[in-house]
Amino acid sequence: MGKNHEAGSGKEEDAMQLAVAKQQYGEHMDSLRAEGLLDDQFLELQQLQDESSPDFVEEVVLLFIQDSGRIIKNLADSLEQKPVNFKKVDAHVHQFKGSSSSIGAKRVKAVCIMLHMCCDRQDQQGCLLALEHVKREFDLIKGKLQTMLELEKQIVALGGTPPFMDR
Repeated sequence: MGKNHEAGSGKEEDAMQLAVAKQQYGEHMDSLRAEGLLDDQFLELQQLQDESSPDFVEEVVLLFIQDSGRIIKNLADSLEQKPVNFKKVDAHVHQFKGSSSSIGAKRVKAVCIMLHMCCDRQDQQGCLLALEHVKREFDLIKGKLQTMLELEKQIVALGGTPPFMDR
Protein backbone atom coordinates (compact mmCIF):
# COMPACT_ATOMS: atom_id res chain seq x y z
CA MET A 1 0.00 0.00 0.00
CA GLY A 2 2.93 2.35 0.71
CA LYS A 3 4.20 2.00 -2.90
CA ASN A 4 0.85 3.04 -4.37
CA HIS A 5 0.73 6.03 -2.08
CA GLU A 6 4.27 7.04 -3.16
CA ALA A 7 3.40 6.60 -6.83
CA GLY A 8 0.31 8.71 -6.37
CA SER A 9 2.34 11.42 -4.63
CA GLY A 10 4.81 11.43 -7.54
CA LYS A 11 2.01 12.00 -10.04
CA GLU A 12 0.51 14.71 -7.85
CA GLU A 13 3.91 16.36 -7.50
CA ASP A 14 4.44 16.22 -11.29
CA ALA A 15 0.99 17.68 -11.84
CA MET A 16 1.74 20.46 -9.37
CA GLN A 17 5.13 21.18 -11.01
CA LEU A 18 3.41 21.26 -14.40
CA ALA A 19 0.76 23.68 -13.12
CA VAL A 20 3.47 25.95 -11.67
CA ALA A 21 5.48 25.83 -14.91
CA LYS A 22 2.38 26.72 -16.96
CA GLN A 23 1.60 29.57 -14.59
CA GLN A 24 5.17 30.88 -14.89
CA TYR A 25 4.91 30.62 -18.67
CA GLY A 26 1.62 32.53 -18.70
CA GLU A 27 3.00 35.26 -16.46
CA HIS A 28 6.14 35.50 -18.60
CA MET A 29 4.12 35.83 -21.81
CA ASP A 30 1.82 38.40 -20.19
CA SER A 31 4.85 40.46 -19.17
CA LEU A 32 6.26 40.32 -22.72
CA ARG A 33 3.03 41.83 -24.04
CA ALA A 34 2.61 44.29 -21.13
CA GLU A 35 6.17 45.60 -21.60
CA GLY A 36 5.49 46.07 -25.32
CA LEU A 37 8.20 43.59 -26.28
CA LEU A 38 5.90 41.35 -28.33
CA ASP A 39 2.75 42.11 -30.27
CA ASP A 40 -0.08 40.01 -31.69
CA GLN A 41 2.12 38.85 -34.58
CA PHE A 42 3.87 36.51 -32.13
CA LEU A 43 0.52 35.02 -31.08
CA GLU A 44 -0.27 34.37 -34.74
CA LEU A 45 3.12 32.71 -35.12
CA GLN A 46 2.37 30.43 -32.16
CA GLN A 47 -0.91 29.40 -33.74
CA LEU A 48 0.99 28.00 -36.72
CA GLN A 49 2.58 25.37 -34.47
CA ASP A 50 0.76 22.05 -34.27
CA GLU A 51 1.45 18.33 -33.96
CA SER A 52 2.87 18.21 -37.50
CA SER A 53 5.41 20.94 -36.65
CA PRO A 54 5.94 20.70 -32.88
CA ASP A 55 9.16 22.77 -32.90
CA PHE A 56 7.98 25.50 -35.26
CA VAL A 57 8.05 28.41 -32.78
CA GLU A 58 11.41 27.37 -31.35
CA GLU A 59 12.91 27.13 -34.85
CA VAL A 60 11.57 30.57 -35.84
CA VAL A 61 12.79 32.15 -32.58
CA LEU A 62 16.26 30.62 -32.87
CA LEU A 63 16.52 31.68 -36.52
CA PHE A 64 15.47 35.22 -35.55
CA ILE A 65 18.14 35.32 -32.83
CA GLN A 66 20.83 33.97 -35.14
CA ASP A 67 19.94 36.26 -38.07
CA SER A 68 19.61 39.28 -35.81
CA GLY A 69 23.11 38.83 -34.43
CA ARG A 70 24.48 38.71 -37.97
CA ILE A 71 22.47 41.77 -39.07
CA ILE A 72 23.55 43.82 -36.03
CA LYS A 73 27.18 42.98 -36.80
CA ASN A 74 26.66 44.01 -40.44
CA LEU A 75 25.07 47.27 -39.28
CA ALA A 76 27.98 48.04 -36.96
CA ASP A 77 30.54 47.20 -39.66
CA SER A 78 28.72 49.35 -42.24
CA LEU A 79 28.58 52.32 -39.88
CA GLU A 80 32.35 52.11 -39.33
CA GLN A 81 33.11 52.47 -43.05
CA LYS A 82 34.57 55.77 -44.28
CA PRO A 83 32.51 57.20 -45.89
CA VAL A 84 29.38 55.51 -44.58
CA ASN A 85 27.22 53.99 -47.30
CA PHE A 86 23.83 54.92 -45.85
CA LYS A 87 21.97 52.95 -48.54
CA LYS A 88 23.78 49.81 -47.41
CA VAL A 89 23.11 50.60 -43.74
CA ASP A 90 19.45 51.22 -44.53
CA ALA A 91 19.22 47.89 -46.39
CA HIS A 92 20.40 46.12 -43.21
CA VAL A 93 17.94 48.17 -41.13
CA HIS A 94 15.11 47.23 -43.51
CA GLN A 95 16.03 43.54 -43.23
CA PHE A 96 16.15 43.71 -39.42
CA LYS A 97 12.91 45.65 -39.21
CA GLY A 98 11.23 43.03 -41.41
CA SER A 99 12.40 40.05 -39.37
CA SER A 100 11.52 41.83 -36.11
CA SER A 101 8.08 42.62 -37.44
CA SER A 102 7.46 39.07 -38.66
CA ILE A 103 8.20 37.61 -35.22
CA GLY A 104 6.33 40.36 -33.39
CA ALA A 105 9.34 42.00 -31.71
CA LYS A 106 7.52 45.31 -31.35
CA ARG A 107 10.15 47.40 -29.56
CA VAL A 108 12.98 46.17 -31.79
CA LYS A 109 10.91 47.16 -34.81
CA ALA A 110 10.29 50.61 -33.28
CA VAL A 111 14.00 51.30 -32.76
CA CYS A 112 14.71 50.07 -36.28
CA ILE A 113 12.36 52.81 -37.49
CA MET A 114 14.43 55.35 -35.50
CA LEU A 115 17.60 53.98 -37.09
CA HIS A 116 15.99 54.22 -40.54
CA MET A 117 15.16 57.89 -39.94
CA CYS A 118 18.81 58.56 -39.03
CA CYS A 119 19.87 56.85 -42.27
CA ASP A 120 17.50 59.07 -44.23
CA ARG A 121 19.19 62.12 -42.66
CA GLN A 122 22.62 60.54 -43.26
CA ASP A 123 23.32 61.16 -39.58
CA GLN A 124 26.18 58.83 -38.68
CA GLN A 125 26.24 59.83 -35.01
CA GLY A 126 22.45 59.39 -34.77
CA CYS A 127 22.78 56.00 -36.45
CA LEU A 128 25.43 54.90 -33.96
CA LEU A 129 23.27 55.98 -31.02
CA ALA A 130 20.20 54.30 -32.52
CA LEU A 131 22.25 51.13 -33.14
CA GLU A 132 23.14 51.00 -29.43
CA HIS A 133 19.42 51.26 -28.65
CA VAL A 134 18.72 48.48 -31.17
CA LYS A 135 21.34 46.28 -29.49
CA ARG A 136 19.83 46.85 -26.03
CA GLU A 137 16.30 46.08 -27.22
CA PHE A 138 17.48 43.01 -29.11
CA ASP A 139 19.44 41.70 -26.11
CA LEU A 140 16.36 42.18 -23.94
CA ILE A 141 13.95 40.35 -26.27
CA LYS A 142 16.56 37.64 -26.93
CA GLY A 143 16.84 36.86 -23.22
CA LYS A 144 13.07 36.90 -22.77
CA LEU A 145 12.52 34.61 -25.77
CA GLN A 146 15.17 32.20 -24.51
CA THR A 147 13.44 32.11 -21.12
CA MET A 148 10.14 31.42 -22.89
CA LEU A 149 11.71 28.48 -24.77
CA GLU A 150 13.18 27.10 -21.53
CA LEU A 151 9.76 27.27 -19.85
CA GLU A 152 8.17 25.50 -22.82
CA LYS A 153 10.79 22.72 -22.61
CA GLN A 154 10.16 22.40 -18.88
CA ILE A 155 6.42 22.05 -19.51
CA VAL A 156 6.99 19.38 -22.17
CA ALA A 157 9.47 17.53 -19.93
CA LEU A 158 6.75 17.38 -17.25
CA GLY A 159 4.38 15.75 -19.73
CA GLY A 160 2.44 18.86 -20.77
CA THR A 161 2.09 20.83 -23.95
CA PRO A 162 2.96 24.50 -24.29
CA PRO A 163 -0.08 26.53 -23.17
CA PHE A 164 -0.55 28.14 -26.58
CA MET A 165 -1.20 24.65 -28.00
CA ASP A 166 -3.96 23.93 -25.44
CA ARG A 167 -6.74 24.95 -27.78
